[in-house]
Amino acid sequence: MQSCRIVRWGEARAMPWKNGGGVTHEIAVSPPDASLEDFVWRLSMAEVAADGPFSSFAGIDRTLALMSGAGIELEFADGHTARVDPLQAPCSFDGAVGCFGRLIDRPILDLNIMTRRDRMTHRLTVLELAPGQDTLLSAPAAIIGHTGHVHVTAAAGSFVLGARDVLLDDTSASGPSAPVTCRASGTGTSLALVLHLQPVK
Repeated sequence: MQSCRIVRWGEARAMPWKNGGGVTHEIAVSPPDASLEDFVWRLSMAEVAADGPFSSFAGIDRTLALMSGAGIELEFADGHTARVDPLQAPCSFDGAVGCFGRLIDRPILDLNIMTRRDRMTHRLTVLELAPGQDTLLSAPAAIIGHTGHVHVTAAAGSFVLGARDVLLDDTSASGPSAPVTCRASGTGTSLALVLHLQPVK
């Protein structure tokens, strides 16, 4: 991360879902002026307050991760189901396949990464961090604070992320950048989500 910016929780642009069924907080989109019809990649957090259908995104690969709440059951039009809850890894699926979400208990906040399949691929992983132990990451596009506080040291400086804060490297998708180190900030274990992007060649 040679050129970084932080988006603190509450600073992202809030906008309606594509289907009008909820509110999403758009953290980053590429290119910066892209619409929902022509983005290459997009990172957002969505408030899901009720059961309902997901928006359809043809040609888009999606991954969901739970940020807060009990979770959601996903029912897909092709017959398979998936569960996004505190014990599950992030869930990846084809954005064009019809999907209906059923809340497990109460409203949730989820993290949503979308990439245009013929332009970009993505990988979202959960990282558990212990105090006093550095973890080396190779060129992440974004680091998202999940629980506790995460201390990140990069070429651009040092940063501390709280829950739902996002550290972005907008140059990582266009070429290699320097690795970064992460560790828990404080006395307890912290969780972060790490996003890697890779252009399709």
